[in-house]
Amino acid sequence: MPVLQSDIDALNQALRNGERVVKSDGVLVEYRSIDELIKARDDLTAQMAAETAVLSGVARPRQAILTHGGRGFRGA
Repeated sequence: MPVLQSDIDALNQALRNGERVVKSDGVLVEYRSIDELIKARDDLTAQMAAETAVLSGVARPRQAILTHGGRGFRGA
């Protein structure tokens, strides 16, 4: 699910108001502390930046390259 700017805005609004409860897209979330709310906002911001970089072609998703240096399998 992509991160929406409205999700980040809802977290910022809660921080401005000193609240720990955030309602976004009909979902109500209560955070245990303001620190947890800040961490959630920072995580969403980083995730959105990564998604934007991939979509714009600036960054590519991680890829794993597997190699095998052995002789392979010899069946009987």
